[in-house]
Amino acid sequence: MASTSGKIRVLVVNPNASKFMTDKCIDMVKPTLAPDVEVIGFTSPEPAPTAVEGNFDGVMSAAAAMRALIPIAHEYDAFLVACYSDHALIRMLREEFDQPSIGIMEASLFAARTLGNRFGLIATSKRSKAMHEDSIRHYGFDGFCSGVGSCNLGVLDFDLKSEEEVLSIMCGVAKDLVAQGADCLTLGCAGMTKLKKAVEDAVGEDVQVIDGVLAGVQHLSGLVRMGGRTAKSGMYASSSKGRKNRGQSYY
Repeated sequence: MASTSGKIRVLVVNPNASKFMTDKCIDMVKPTLAPDVEVIGFTSPEPAPTAVEGNFDGVMSAAAAMRALIPIAHEYDAFLVACYSDHALIRMLREEFDQPSIGIMEASLFAARTLGNRFGLIATSKRSKAMHEDSIRHYGFDGFCSGVGSCNLGVLDFDLKSEEEVLSIMCGVAKDLVAQGADCLTLGCAGMTKLKKAVEDAVGEDVQVIDGVLAGVQHLSGLVRMGGRTAKSGMYASSSKGRKNRGQSYY
């Protein structure tokens, strides 16, 4: 790592190829930063998909992002994968580098578990609802989840449809989840970031609404301050030596 400014440099990695989504994440998080933290946006180059809405998109975006990140990774202190999923890129970053890495879904679940007793997740589509339910079980949080609600929207609909229409759908899902017992709500897409305040207004101040980008940056900067590094004695031992031993010079 080469931070000459003395600041903790967190790279917010958007694994899809839509730069406007990266910019909105950065704009959202900047006002919340401590003086010693800097966030930098990264948008995955093509052939990454313009949105990640399934397994195919996830694999394609992870490969495109990782190939572009390997040459520049040493410039950053931590990586936040700004895709609300158990994205393959998270484990790729942990395996290849020792800087702390997390995705916005996992970060939001840690925050929700800390701040409340039961959480609800506002998902984009029916498929994302099913995928998030599986990921919640994988992360071990299923016992604390009161439900996952689908907005029946695509990722890009959060910018293509009118804000009024999107807000009406999201706030309806949010209220349903609260009625099911959620005292914390997580926003299940980086594209929902700008709508956090509206959802908070809809459910009231006694319910916490958690954005994974904000939660992820704060989580990572704290780990860096305490000297945390990705453990390399087990699952996240780098595969770079294996590639070299096989005579594989490409990735």
